Order: sequence, then structure tokens, then C-alpha cells
Amino acid sequence: MPWVTPGLRVGLFGGSFNPAHGAHRAASLLAMRRLGLDRVWWLVTPGNPLKDNRALPPLEERVAVARAVARHPRIDVTGFEATLGVRYSYDTMAYLVRRLPTVRFVWIMGADNLARFDRWQRWRAIADLMPIAVVDRMGNSLAATASVAARALAPYRIDESDAKVLADLDPPAWVFLHGLKSPMSSTGIRAARGVASGGLGRGLRQTS
Repeated sequence: MPWVTPGLRVGLFGGSFNPAHGAHRAASLLAMRRLGLDRVWWLVTPGNPLKDNRALPPLEERVAVARAVARHPRIDVTGFEATLGVRYSYDTMAYLVRRLPTVRFVWIMGADNLARFDRWQRWRAIADLMPIAVVDRMGNSLAATASVAARALAPYRIDESDAKVLADLDPPAWVFLHGLKSPMSSTGIRAARGVASGGLGRGLRQTS
């Protein structure tokens, strides 16, 4: 687990990172700046329960690529969830809140994940664990803000102009951050690689 000190404001950005790319980095830097975060942790998951993981590259490989892409002194890339032996984001978040009660965590997700957040294991409990920052993505704004989870959590959404205080708020609390509209996605990169190698199966099997 990355090193922290009491009082730090840390963003948690979880995912398969298959592969990590520039939009992950841009989203992290946007969140760091707009939320006043001290650090962002990329939590590279052993495998996403909502995805077909049969073609997923080894964790060590994805972590290595993610570190090469991150290239920032305040972005920490870790695969420590494999050591914990957890499958779901809730379990990781609950562990961190319990283990590091003086750290002010914020969960970071793309708008595409908000659109299907209600499919996550214990998604309402996740919203009760720590504040959430949703970063806009190409083509996902309307679907995300009209989603089941967004409507359910609407009373706890703060104005984007107040984003700097999000880490200090008691959950549930969330904000939608505009300003990043990168067309890059892990899905697109895998699909392009599949085309280049003459096969589409691996590239189209999973979502980013």
C-alpha cells in the first residue's frame, strides 16, 4: 500500500487498467487539481467482477504499464488489492477507511462507471463510505447523470464550484467534474490492437 501521513487528501482511482492510457492520467490530474488532492492512487484490480477476465493480462504487467503511463510524483500505482484478497471495490474502500481513518479519501470514477454504478456490489454502501468524484467522459454525460445511481444520489450532489471541499465532507457526497472529453479508452485501444493483429475477439470482449 502506498505511503501516507495523517490528514492527506487521497483520490482512489480503481480499474483493470487494461491498458492504462493518457486519459487515465489526465483524469487523475484534473481530479487532483479540482479537488485539491495531495495524491491519487491507481488501484489496479486483479479482475473486475463485472467483466470477462479470461483475456486479462497478468496484474504485474498491467501495474508496470500503468506506472510508465502515470509518470507523476503524486500518482501512486498499486496492485495491493491482490494481497488483500478482495474482489469488490466496497471491500477495498472499507479496509482503507478502517485502516487509515485520518486520511481523507475520495473515490474517483469516470462518467461511464456512474452510468452503471447501480450494478456494483453494495453501491449504496460505497456512497456512504467516502465522497465520490465523477469525471466527465466523451459521450457519457447524459447517460451518467440520468442513471439510476445518479438519480438516487441526487440530493447529495454538490455544485462543481465547491469541488475543493469534497474531501472534507461526510459521505454521501459527490461532484461531477466537467472539462475532460478525451476519446481514449482501454476498450478502443484493445480493439485497435485486435484489428492490427488480425483478430477482434480480445479487443471487443471487455469494456474499459
